Amino acid sequence: FRISVNVDLVVLNVTVRDAEGRFVADLRGQDFEIREGGALQSIRLFRHEDIPVIAGLVVDHSGSMRRKLPHVIAAVRAFVQSSRPDDEMFVVNFNETAVLVRSDRPEELAAAISNIPADGQTALYDAIITAQERLQSSRGEKKVLFIISDGGDNASAHNLAEVLKTAGLSSTMVYTIGIFDDEDADRNPAVLKRLAVETGGEAFFPTGVDEVVSICERVARDIRNQYTLGYVPTNPAKSGQYRRIQVAATSATHPKLFVRTRSGYIGGGGK
Repeated sequence: FRISVNVDLVVLNVTVRDAEGRFVADLRGQDFEIREGGALQSIRLFRHEDIPVIAGLVVDHSGSMRRKLPHVIAAVRAFVQSSRPDDEMFVVNFNETAVLVRSDRPEELAAAISNIPADGQTALYDAIITAQERLQSSRGEKKVLFIISDGGDNASAHNLAEVLKTAGLSSTMVYTIGIFDDEDADRNPAVLKRLAVETGGEAFFPTGVDEVVSICERVARDIRNQYTLGYVPTNPAKSGQYRRIQVAATSATHPKLFVRTRSGYIGGGGK
């Protein structure tokens, strides 16, 4: 489902964990509460099943990533190997330019990353736009963007505002891994965190590149253990303004639940 002027149903991918950080898998539709702009919404769609995913892996190949790429390649292998046979995967490699490579085979995706030298400047925003365009051209229902970068950008034709608008117009979840050293002048963890929080994903900042593989495995599990909720907004006005969403969950068997989903969307297809 894509949020646009022609689609009234707002679809959310929702992760629920308990106080110990474990996935909660036994909730019902009536256990959730959705509010848009503070107004309670009626849940029209509820599902909790593992469905096919289309995932884009956006990998930084700027000069600052040169010695980190072996760990990134291992992480991509781990992520793809955790996927379903009917998932769809692609890679967008970028430095000054973004290059799209599509394949569902771990070795081909790993080769696509390893065959591009890490050099030059960083066009992160252009790479994200390229990946989002590829995701939105797919008919798949569940879309994920996985960004491995230092968050910096010094070469894009697009800007952060355009990237955030694109995110607000889609239901794509964005997960980010910030890999940088203290001497990386262009690092921008705030951008990586904002993209993740606003889209219902999660941002990770490992202290060492050897942690990247375990993070990718965690993200793969996260994607497989989500609820899908949908509602038709009580306010149908298509203003193009950002609409904020709050989702809560309660359960008699779980005294405290932590819910993660996108923070909102742009109504009316941005028009």
